[in-house]
Amino acid sequence: MKKTLRDEISDKLVHAFINNKIISPIPSKFTKKLTEANKFRKFCESKIRDPIIGFKVGGTGIPLMKKLKEKEPFYAAIFKKNFLKSGNRVKINKYVLGIEVEVCYLIKKKFFESKILITKKNVTKFISHMAPCIEVVGYRQKIKGITSYGRLSSDFGVNIKFLIGKKKKFKRININNLKTNISNKKIKQSVNGNTNTVYINPLNSLKFLLNNIKKDKTNLDKDFWVFTGSTVGVVPILGKGLYTGKIEKLGSVKTILN
Repeated sequence: MKKTLRDEISDKLVHAFINNKIISPIPSKFTKKLTEANKFRKFCESKIRDPIIGFKVGGTGIPLMKKLKEKEPFYAAIFKKNFLKSGNRVKINKYVLGIEVEVCYLIKKKFFESKILITKKNVTKFISHMAPCIEVVGYRQKIKGITSYGRLSSDFGVNIKFLIGKKKKFKRININNLKTNISNKKIKQSVNGNTNTVYINPLNSLKFLLNNIKKDKTNLDKDFWVFTGSTVGVVPILGKGLYTGKIEKLGSVKTILN
């Protein structure tokens, strides 16, 4: 039986994802509209046999959202192969968009048993731990720059690697206004940020994610991580070497780019 175009293109993108390869840009019919891009991403994700350890929320910057005329962020599954401990090395190429610093939450698996709508009042009851995280973002395609959410979402949410710092038991802190920073001392690059740039705040981003995976009838049999979005925007990588991300009251996380 002859493969459909969707099957052919998804097979190429999945192969690139698994083997860290770069392919030609996929047809715009799969990326022009975010709704279609999300369907295509989920189709690609269904072909991956690596365990899912969590989910990322992407496109959480309000200015970018307005610029690209989107009303809300998107999300993508995160697989075990792309989840590393702080300090690990990450190989990059010219299609990497940049590096980010994020707040991440470990969510109790009992969330999947709940029938309630997730609100800002009840979202914290599902959180076990929190931690600082670095995300390296980029395409598996020969594309540079951010032109649409559809392009970002369709390519596995453009996540390359996630590096997680020391996790802490969750406690209520003023997550709306924490100072953040990403730096590479060797090349004298330093960018400041704040948690209030993440879709109002990281808990609001978490609420968005939990309600959407519930709507999509996603179910895992274990606790899972949620990466809530960049607090510093997509910071261009100006040089290789050690990058350190810091989030006030949460701690630090590191990666070596080579």
